Amino acid sequence: MATATDQVVGYGLVAFSLTLFAYYTIWIIILPFIESDHIIHKYFLPREYSVIIPVAAGLLLLLFVGVFIAIITWKNRTLTKKSA
Repeated sequence: MATATDQVVGYGLVAFSLTLFAYYTIWIIILPFIESDHIIHKYFLPREYSVIIPVAAGLLLLLFVGVFIAIITWKNRTLTKKSA
């Protein structure tokens, strides 16, 4: 069973994810149909960032996964060499 702290952290992560999803959805899908001089445009980044940010996040994710696999593989090789 989850503690109260775990539940609060979980709800916080869900709320953050939903907020980020709503912001990105409005930014990408709805904002192009609103006139460029409308006041809502000042709350969003320029459109080129809508591609740059996810690509950078994906590259960082691939980097972390690659480093993790490399470390696990290296540790596994050193353990098997010591036991032989």
